[in-house]
Amino acid sequence: MRDQRLDKWAEVLATYSLDVKKNQTVFLLCDLNALPLLEAVYENLILNGAKVEVLVLHKGLNEFLLKNGSDEQISFTPVARLAGVQTYDHYLFLGAVSNSKMLSKIPPKKQSLASVGNKPILDAILGRFEKGQLRWCVTMYPTPAAAQDAEMGNIDFENFILNAGFLCDESPVKSWKALEKQQKSLIRFLENKKELRFQNRDGTDLRVNVENMIWVNCCGRINFPDGEVFTGPNLKSSDGGVNGVVRYSLPTVYRNVEIHDIELIFEKGAVKHAKASKNEDFLLEMISQDPGAKFVGEIAIGTNYRIDTCVKDILYDEKIGGTFHLALGKGYPETGNRNESALHWDMIFDMRKGGSIHADGQLVSENGKFVHPDWPQGYN
Repeated sequence: MRDQRLDKWAEVLATYSLDVKKNQTVFLLCDLNALPLLEAVYENLILNGAKVEVLVLHKGLNEFLLKNGSDEQISFTPVARLAGVQTYDHYLFLGAVSNSKMLSKIPPKKQSLASVGNKPILDAILGRFEKGQLRWCVTMYPTPAAAQDAEMGNIDFENFILNAGFLCDESPVKSWKALEKQQKSLIRFLENKKELRFQNRDGTDLRVNVENMIWVNCCGRINFPDGEVFTGPNLKSSDGGVNGVVRYSLPTVYRNVEIHDIELIFEKGAVKHAKASKNEDFLLEMISQDPGAKFVGEIAIGTNYRIDTCVKDILYDEKIGGTFHLALGKGYPETGNRNESALHWDMIFDMRKGGSIHADGQLVSENGKFVHPDWPQGYN
């Protein structure tokens, strides 16, 4: 018998996140270990009149490809996946960690080639979304491997994930709409500002030009769980958009490779110096894979205070209330940032101990807490 909490999760994904209507088409891409959630989502969609196609992924095959494939094979764009995001009304990815270190010994150059192959898919998703032709969402099903990365037991991790998505609430949608309202108030304050400044005790002091850029309210519709407001730096500004230094206190995992103690120095919008205490070679390869990879495509502030610990999964960690993150590489067109790259790597900074965010000199957040009561404050 299926866990009934999965039916609630599926209902929120289908009717709120994607807002699927009768006779609309849905492309479901699913990791093999997320099959229980896939079944719940598929049944919900079919019973509500949607037309659904399913493609299931086996991560172990990707490991074999990267170890044994030629450059041409690794950089190949999967045709079925590309067609799915190019033609369907909705796209939903159900991820699941089977072994987060599976690709940790793959040479960084091969990882870059895999990014090249995925770029047309990402371009199609963002391009059609900007035109209102596609609704899309990404979520992650809890697994023992993910729980182990988070240093939690399986039951505790499942409860953590469900709570992060407001799925333990009587009405998850009502809770997401409440956060949406708070984030809208924060965006009203930020949308006319020219410069953000991020500082923390780890040595971060970063200035980001956001003049004339568009802020996006993320409240459970594109990522699930969610909880952030984001925009892109104005890379066309006279100062290049991004200047200063950022030092990471939280580990980050990208393409199954864990990197520690990242330091980036920006001048005129571009990374001029980068280092890390673990897997520095991977970091350097990622940001040199194409001309756009050394520029910032996104700057964001995390607002989900139910996510209060790093679990080494970007989908969750970037939403931690009291953090901010920047993404190297591809920008989101809806913000006005059109930086082109095969890379989009979100890196998270903890602001909860001695951190501050200012907008045109006005304090926005201190020690991870917003200063205005109408802005996100967390839920009990």
